Amino acid sequence: MKTLIEKTSDKLVNAFLKNKIISPLPLKFTKKLKDAEKFRKLCESKIKDPIVGFKAAGTGFPLMKKFKEKEPFYASIFKRNFDKSGKKIKINKSTLGIELEVCYLIKKEFFKSKNKITTKNISKYISHMAPCIEVIGYRQNKKGVSGFGDLCSDFGANVKFLIGKKQKYKKINIGNLKTNIQNKKINQSINGNTNTVYINPINSLRFVLNKLRKDKINLEKDFYVFTGSTVGVVPILGKGLYQGKIEKLGSVKAIIN
Repeated sequence: MKTLIEKTSDKLVNAFLKNKIISPLPLKFTKKLKDAEKFRKLCESKIKDPIVGFKAAGTGFPLMKKFKEKEPFYASIFKRNFDKSGKKIKINKSTLGIELEVCYLIKKEFFKSKNKITTKNISKYISHMAPCIEVIGYRQNKKGVSGFGDLCSDFGANVKFLIGKKQKYKKINIGNLKTNIQNKKINQSINGNTNTVYINPINSLRFVLNKLRKDKINLEKDFYVFTGSTVGVVPILGKGLYQGKIEKLGSVKAIIN
């Protein structure tokens, strides 16, 4: 007979694969981040789709303080949830919002190295950088967030990532770039800054890479790291085109329907 964690993970994995909404997960898998991470890893292990990268989540210090967490968390991003700028994204009542992020393409050589990743040595592992949009939400009949465990347990709350044009990595003032995401049709515009992302996106990247090393993950290929929202979680107030812009990195678009 299957245990509760096995049965529950099967339900969530099925919802993930078939774009369904299920009843909320039991609190024992979502209340504490440690338990949510264990549940997330079990669910991810049941997905056969290739992993294209990893996301940092909970990277805003006010959010960490609110939920009494000392650091963010990370989650795997699968190929089915990754696409190019300008594609359509279907939302539902469990969608939480839209985010604008900096992402990095990391060289597979990272997996061969054994040194701890620091802000000083991190550059040699980065191939490209780009702006990206993430739509976040649950695969559960659930609204709001009561802690990091809520997000982490449900595949990191990732619905879809859309990536803008990549450019070769170069050192820029990544810790203080202006950002904006808007939907002109409904007159919604939100300004942000890369300094809201766990000090800065490079520091967020460092956090994820060291977590991957600690968890002994090896994809044996280049992969993306999505570093966290520069604009917070922006509510999707209407359908249509959302365009995000990050100073010096460019723009990225998503069509919400």
